[in-house]
Amino acid sequence: MDGYEALASLPVSITDCELRRLEGETTSDFTRVSTEIRLSGKGHVGVGEDVTYETSHHDALQRTGPPPLEGECDVGTFSEIVGDLDLFPDDEPDREEFRHYRRWGFESAALDLALKQADETLASALDASYDPVRFVISTRLGEPPTADRVETLLAEDPAREFKLDATAEWDDDLVRTLADTDAVRTVDLKGHYEGTDVDNPGDPELYRRVLDGFPDAVIEDPAVTDETEPVLADEWDRIAWDAPVHDVSDMAELPETGWLNVKPSRFGSVESLFEAFEHCASAGIDVYLGGQFELGAGREHLHALASLFCPDAANDVAPRGYNDPEYDGSVPASPLEPPRSPDGLEWSG
Repeated sequence: MDGYEALASLPVSITDCELRRLEGETTSDFTRVSTEIRLSGKGHVGVGEDVTYETSHHDALQRTGPPPLEGECDVGTFSEIVGDLDLFPDDEPDREEFRHYRRWGFESAALDLALKQADETLASALDASYDPVRFVISTRLGEPPTADRVETLLAEDPAREFKLDATAEWDDDLVRTLADTDAVRTVDLKGHYEGTDVDNPGDPELYRRVLDGFPDAVIEDPAVTDETEPVLADEWDRIAWDAPVHDVSDMAELPETGWLNVKPSRFGSVESLFEAFEHCASAGIDVYLGGQFELGAGREHLHALASLFCPDAANDVAPRGYNDPEYDGSVPASPLEPPRSPDGLEWSG
């Protein structure tokens, strides 16, 4: 499968840009706001999603409007143009990585439009085909944490699999109960967040409890400290990085592991994303796709990418319904079958 070069040369013609505010509640007890970016040209609309987390940044973008992007170029040149723009002209982002999130929203919209104008899908442009996408359900377990949500979802479909966020409150009994379900594929330790609602400082006792309790699971984002490093010493082949990786160079600053959680929005540009895929393939690092509580097109884009690059992995890309507080059980099962009539970067139809 060819990489970025096959996409960078695609021409794209843009005559208009529209921003749409999306909002929805989540099972993680917060209101998610994102911005849908819609680029139009030659009778087609390319859609991307800015998944910046702070609502105030989306409100500011609505007030200032999109940057001037009208014109004709190719996908590679569009990336250079967007990379030179200040996409937060009226409000400094709370976290620098939000610049990547917004850039990905515009770049994915342009790629979607270019593919549609060329009458291509992402798969056809890469001379590949879509495969069914295995996914896991990502969820927190409440305060105090219990296995109730996992057990409820398994009662509806025993084949479901999970990615869970471990917290300091996880005790031996909870780990044992979760392990007995034989459904936990990934445990996220969230050891690389600072100043967020999900900060989870390194705890060697918790790490040992999780590593011993889930011997076959991928363990994501441990904090590497003098206290935790001895616990992790023999486990690097099943450790995954996520939050600290925004490009290939970041991986060189971290211990070598067997896995990478690829969140396209973290990489910002299409080129940087494909560099990560190519690096992992050449270095023997397994990948799985991850999401950011997308409300719109961004989730479909994850399905398309997972289908091409890691369809059989435990992808953290469950359809939106699984994270809806109004969840009623009427959601697709894993694996997701490829759409009959995909279009551009969309993975539906």
